[in-house]
Amino acid sequence: MTRLVRAILSLLFLSVPAVRAEPEKDRHVILVSIDGFPAYLWADPTLQVPNLRKLASEGVSAKAMTVSNPSITWINHTTLVTGVEPRKHGVLYNGLLIRKDGQPPAIEQWADKSRMVFVPTLYDIAHQAGLTTAESDWVAITNPGTIDWSFAELPKLEEPLVKEMIAEGVVTEEEIGWMQMGPNRKGVPFLDAMWTRAAIHVFEKHRPNLLLFHTLNTDYSHHMYGPRSGPGFTALEYADRLVGDLLAAVDRSGLRDRTTIVVATDHGFKKVTKFVQPNVALKQAGLARGLGPTISSCDAYVMAQGGMAFAYVTDPAKKATILPQMKEMFSKMEGIAQVIDGEEGHRLGMPTPSENPGMGDLILYAAEGYAFRKEVTGDEVVIPAVNYAGTHGYPNSDPELDGIFIASGAGIRQGVELDRVRNLDVAPTLARLMGIELPDIDGRVLEEIIEK
Repeated sequence: MTRLVRAILSLLFLSVPAVRAEPEKDRHVILVSIDGFPAYLWADPTLQVPNLRKLASEGVSAKAMTVSNPSITWINHTTLVTGVEPRKHGVLYNGLLIRKDGQPPAIEQWADKSRMVFVPTLYDIAHQAGLTTAESDWVAITNPGTIDWSFAELPKLEEPLVKEMIAEGVVTEEEIGWMQMGPNRKGVPFLDAMWTRAAIHVFEKHRPNLLLFHTLNTDYSHHMYGPRSGPGFTALEYADRLVGDLLAAVDRSGLRDRTTIVVATDHGFKKVTKFVQPNVALKQAGLARGLGPTISSCDAYVMAQGGMAFAYVTDPAKKATILPQMKEMFSKMEGIAQVIDGEEGHRLGMPTPSENPGMGDLILYAAEGYAFRKEVTGDEVVIPAVNYAGTHGYPNSDPELDGIFIASGAGIRQGVELDRVRNLDVAPTLARLMGIELPDIDGRVLEEIIEK
């Protein structure tokens, strides 16, 4: 099924009433994603996260949460709100991959959600059921048409919620201007604080039935300094403080007894000491061409995603010849642990290239301590990882990629610890709590955590 057909079917679904339970219009659900929070760090007793520990002790936690392949941010956030594998929901990058014949692919990061997500989401179904929805820094969610109050990753002055917050003195025009410059202007901790401020404002003023909230500094710190580093621990403890600020707002609202809080993540983290540059090898083999670090034309190209990469044959007429050549080249390359044909995507929960043009013709997984770079820097295929200490993207079977899961509040049992859940199970469980139903899910409702 093509991307266009999937997008059309998704839009058609939203115009047809779904079969569901009675929506709980007096129920509130907050889904918090703390980016890049490995389960092994949650298990570390020296990690000072009192707000999260309290939520877990008063509700349910899991020792580990299995994430989706590829173990990348936008992919797994989409799984969290759809309950289906990337094979179905369609998101394979932090953005939309655009393939170009004879040229390197490109990422369109802020593509509309309808072009990226091919199945109904939790917020789609909630909106359709007459419930209210909000988001602060969620991803793969540009112009969804089913979010009532949105504070985007890079908010704009003309957006209704931004205008409201400025008018009420919650934020200033200058702060929004800084946010539009990204992390280089004020740093990721500032961005997290702003997204938290927006989440608090939305919950206190508008009381949405569903609030999606995402913080990023943990991921940034683990990339820069590595998991288990001092800055990494500090970032996690800062995220805990922000969660505490949001919980205090829920308390002030008087809605705590009707609110369910779920805290999860998108992926774990692994340490990195070396980069693999597959496109250097393609250039040396004559499959990519250009001056210096630039590739202007190519028969093949590799798009890196940390611990994994997708390799593409960019000239379809040469695929029968080039694909075996790439397989052989990458199978012998230092730092590459696995080379998997894209046609085997289903066994990893991913589509095949014929189902989704964003899917690689080959899937490359890095070896322990290695990560991929798409850049063409110098003549060495393997180089030291400078100013880069950790990443993700590795197979979800790797326990270091396991994430956290905590659920607490209305409708959740108390004092329960599970061995393992899947991020596929989050959306169906939240839907049950909201009195709605997601169609054709790959996950299941976590009946064992719900109060009877």
